Amino acid sequence: MENWNLKGKLALITGASKGIGKAISEEFLSLGASLIIVARTEKDIRSLEKKWKSEGHNVHAVACDVSDRNELELIKEIIEQEGGKLDILVNNVGTNIRKKLHEYEEEEYENIFKINMFGLLDMMRLCFPYLKNSKNASVINLGSVAGMVDVKSGAPYGASKAAVLQLARNLAPEWAEYNIRVNTVSPWYTDTPLAAPVLNDPEKLSHVLSRTPLGRVAQPSEIANAVAFLAMDKASYITGQNIIVDGGYLAKGL
Repeated sequence: MENWNLKGKLALITGASKGIGKAISEEFLSLGASLIIVARTEKDIRSLEKKWKSEGHNVHAVACDVSDRNELELIKEIIEQEGGKLDILVNNVGTNIRKKLHEYEEEEYENIFKINMFGLLDMMRLCFPYLKNSKNASVINLGSVAGMVDVKSGAPYGASKAAVLQLARNLAPEWAEYNIRVNTVSPWYTDTPLAAPVLNDPEKLSHVLSRTPLGRVAQPSEIANAVAFLAMDKASYITGQNIIVDGGYLAKGL
């Protein structure tokens, strides 16, 4: 379909080596985008780069920890090599430790915010001039339904994702003058390594499914589809929004 693609777009995706980030990368490649893929584990991200390049795609891998400001310069170098213009930024990287608040060590809850929120902020600050050069850019941050309601995922995680939601609401009007759209996609439980501790527990999984009208957890590709739409020019009048991909979870009452 005409324009229902990402041809000619350069996208940067964090947390791209597995789960939702990998699915987003695959979806973007199928739509014709060029990619800068970022993840901490060099072996994993280089393996994907090699695979996708062998399939004819334009992919650059960067092995770095986005919560470490000293490593972000590696990303900046690649963007500048690609012409200094970035069309799409997907902040997907995230982490969690599930505990009751009083059971956390200080470094544990600090790390959740460092990765989920402050690393995301640093990425957006780093990429801003390159997004501005696009003159038609889209930023998509991965939130969570945990940022809106309690899903027993731990208070620090929920609070960090609530901050991600509010960030888009604030930056959408702030960056609108540069024609940079900022949106959030908020999944419910998805079949990823991060969710494995819950999904591999039969009792917990049963509880999740009982609260989900569609009766199953999401596949990473289903989250990727929503992200891809927001990245397209077809979504050119959508900014400051939160697209909830939850199988009906938040709509369910009695």
